[in-house]
Amino acid sequence: MTAPVFVVDHFDAGPGGRYVLEGPEGRHAVSVKRLRPGEDVVLTDGTGRWAECVVTDTEGKDRLVVRMDSVAEEPPSEPRITVVQALPKGDRGELAVEMMTETGVDAIVPWAASRCITQWRGDRGAKALAKWRSTAREAGKQSRRVRFPEVAEAMTGKQVAGLLAQADFAAVLHEDFEYGTVPLATVDLPARGSIVLVVGPEGGVSPEEVALFTEAGALTCHLGPTVLRTSTAGTAAVALLLGRTGRWS
Repeated sequence: MTAPVFVVDHFDAGPGGRYVLEGPEGRHAVSVKRLRPGEDVVLTDGTGRWAECVVTDTEGKDRLVVRMDSVAEEPPSEPRITVVQALPKGDRGELAVEMMTETGVDAIVPWAASRCITQWRGDRGAKALAKWRSTAREAGKQSRRVRFPEVAEAMTGKQVAGLLAQADFAAVLHEDFEYGTVPLATVDLPARGSIVLVVGPEGGVSPEEVALFTEAGALTCHLGPTVLRTSTAGTAAVALLLGRTGRWS
């Protein structure tokens, strides 16, 4: 089993140095994971910097003392994969974020599509965004990532179109073959740069939104003969892209 991952704000020690993990992360390591001297752990700042460590001691119920054996930096993966996720109902948004993070997505953009039942406004929107970000962090730890996906502020359709226009490859996932959709499994993909995918709501991407996004340079693509939920389509698409671009090889 790979070493558990814990998140730190910064590294104040180098290789061979002593580091004390405290607060919620330290409490989880000592009281929940029950780590003991001699066990391996990984510390990361979630932005690519990480350290292989060995537990040397515990102090109370919320302080884990480790020796940092090595410190390294994981470069960003290429091509960078961003999923624009329409806001699902209930807790399906956190489910989508969790699964895409575990799969390997690099960035997630919440999108208030015209057919979304859920809307993020005021305090409700701020709390929902915080939940998505917390979910990405926890899923990143669980999947042993050291570079967690970025969860952006919610975007409008016009802002999403701007994001698509800047991408090296952009696609809107759509199940309606009348839009001339092509299989995502067969399109040419860049080896570097950025890929942006749009996942619509349960009610689908509206014709006006499809027109806006295709005008910005996006293709309409489908994943296969079945229709996936908005909370699972992004994960399936990311897995397909990771395999096709060689990031999973």
